[in-house]
Formats: sequence, C-alpha cells, structure tokens
Amino acid sequence: MTHKKATLTGLIAVLLWSTIVGLIRSVSEGFGAVGGAAMIYTLSALLLLVTLGFPKLKTFPRAYLIIGSLLFVCYELCLSLSLGFANSGTQAIEVGMVNYLWPGLTILLSVLVNRQKTSLLIVPGLLLAVAGICLVLGGSHGFSVTNIIANLHSNPLSYALAFSGAVIWAVYCVVTQKIAQGSNGITLFFILTAIALWIKFFSAPQPGFIINTSVMISLLLAACAMGFGYAAWNTGILHGNVTVLATASYFIPVISALLAAFILDSTLTLTFWQGSAMISLGSLLCWWSTRTAEMTRAPRKV
Repeated sequence: MTHKKATLTGLIAVLLWSTIVGLIRSVSEGFGAVGGAAMIYTLSALLLLVTLGFPKLKTFPRAYLIIGSLLFVCYELCLSLSLGFANSGTQAIEVGMVNYLWPGLTILLSVLVNRQKTSLLIVPGLLLAVAGICLVLGGSHGFSVTNIIANLHSNPLSYALAFSGAVIWAVYCVVTQKIAQGSNGITLFFILTAIALWIKFFSAPQPGFIINTSVMISLLLAACAMGFGYAAWNTGILHGNVTVLATASYFIPVISALLAAFILDSTLTLTFWQGSAMISLGSLLCWWSTRTAEMTRAPRKV
C-alpha cells in the first residue's frame, strides 16, 4: 500500500471513531460497563478475523508483539470502561472529550521521540486543548475551578481512565511506527482486549443484561466502528503520515459530541460546544506547528 493510500485509509478511521462515544455508552446501558465492552470487543474481534484473518505471529518483531499488545489493551480498557462507568450520558460525552487530548499529545511525543520538527505554535495549541477540557468540565459555569473539581470528584475513576487512555494512545501511535516494521496485529490486539474484559467480567459480580432492539443495534454498530475503524487506523499509522492522521482527528471532538448527543438524547450547553471547539482548534494548532516548521526549513526558490 502506498503512503498516500495508507494515510487516506487512516482518515476513514477518524469518521468511524466519531460514533464510538455514543455507541459504547449506549451498549453499556444495556449490558453494563464491563459486559458491554466485552461484547463489543468480542464481536469486533470476530469481524476482524473474518475480514483480515489471524496474523502470522512468527513474523512479528518481539518488541511490537509485547509492547504493542500491552499498550493497545490498556488503552481499550481505559476508553471503554471510562465511558461505561460514567454517571450519565452527558458525563460520558464529557469523559470522551478528555480522551480527545491524544492528538496533541501524539504530536508532542513525535517531537520528543521522533525528532519531528515543530514551531512554538505547539505550546499555545496544547494549552488551548487543555483549556477546552477545563471549559467542558466546568459545565455551564465555564472556567470555574470549584465546578471542575466537583465534576472530577463526582466520578474520578471515569475521568482518570479517560486521561490515562489519551496518554497511552499517544504513546502507542508513536512507538508502534518505530517498532512494528510493517506488522499489523490489530486482530490479535482485539482478541486480547476481549479476553481481558471477560476475565474482569467473571471475576466480580456484574449487573444483569437489559437486552432490547436499540441496544443490539448499538452493539452491532459499535463493533463495526471499532473493528473496522482500528483496522483502518493501524494501517494508517504503520504506512502513512502519523502527524497528518493524528491532527486530522481534530474534527472528532465536535462530530463525536454531535453524534453522541443524538444517540444518548443528551442536551449539551453552549460552554461545552465552546470547549470542544477549543480542543479541536488546539489540535489544529499543534498540527500547524509542524507544518510551519517544515515550511521554514524548505529551501526557497530564487
């Protein structure tokens, strides 16, 4: 696959991921946080086995097999459980916004690890994204430290998982490209994630399933979005432009919030939309910081 086609394939993942927050939360309302996540990843793994087949593990670099698996499974646990353990649909959307710090963090790590050239625009970009998160967490009161702290204290587990997931995914994106050597272990990673979730499910009492048509449709859609989305993304980061893919995802916060609000029938405040826009703009500035650095280094025609 060419570099451009791989990048385009990765961009398809951005569209699919915009549906994930609302769908995961919807499924968790029927199957529970752990049970819902286990069902989604199990079905996603089956879809990947049918479409991509099981990878030839003997051809995988050992570092990618171990580190990639660990990072991917940890991230998926953080993402799915942070949404499932949210106190409400509206809080799940807020938790999802925290997770969307990863595009800016990915670029920051690309600069530190891969020596990606950048300009000072990355600093206001990261600050703007963080400020957007604060505005979202402040609710209708905006930049209220008291409200932000109270919101975090209302469900520290979900918010901590979401932030941890953002950091882990940024590390995964940067590290995988260096150690994978063209290998694609997405099917294996999903199987391992499903196994980890089922182990957690059976290790402690879980709420009973509430199965209806809406939940089953959400389950099918979530599995497709997760499985095919990550297959596309993994192809993109292995063979495409990581910086473009990471920063193109600045579209996700706003689109995801719109779709999640529709799926979960949630009403979001004006300050929430302002905050999500700031997160998107912050990611865009991070991307532009790499572009301006490249233009500065480019030789000028006389």
